[in-house]
Amino acid sequence: MSVLLRLMFEFFKTGLFSVGGGLATLPFLYEMSDKTGWFSHADIADMIAISESTPGAIGINMSTYAGYKTAGILGGILASLALAAPSVIIILIIAKFLKKFRENPHVEGAFYGLRPASIAMITAAGLNVAKVTLVDLSAYEASGNIGDLFVVKAIILAVLIFVGQKKLKWSPIVFLAISAVVGVVFKF
Repeated sequence: MSVLLRLMFEFFKTGLFSVGGGLATLPFLYEMSDKTGWFSHADIADMIAISESTPGAIGINMSTYAGYKTAGILGGILASLALAAPSVIIILIIAKFLKKFRENPHVEGAFYGLRPASIAMITAAGLNVAKVTLVDLSAYEASGNIGDLFVVKAIILAVLIFVGQKKLKWSPIVFLAISAVVGVVFKF
């Protein structure tokens, strides 16, 4: 199977099953990384940073980045279209039959079950990002020193940004810009 067809298949599958928004695509991206080798877990952390700091839906932004990294401009376009296609198809079908589906207790039950599944997938993805960003297993394994396990600068920055966002209520753009500057200055 050509890279472009496989890319489209993988992102169509991701779009079909990543219920809960863009961050719910992360477990699929990690699996894709492990299966195909198209990009690393560190690349996924970069995808998240870029996707969060650019306009548009995070899932589409990540698929564009991953597709581009894998197969150039055409790969970026096809991965984005493949990720969005299942949602468009499902929304068109549901819109046609919405009134009929809405009152069905099985459909209501399915949505009730999908909500916690979405939270679980987003949480798992967040933990994977935290592992890549805040923990350095290779440094710890090399030294055996527990102090080498954590990336202290990144943890401090994450805590400061979290607290700053909660207290100051500034635009996320300001915090992303601050983080980028701090990353350059301290060479994260």
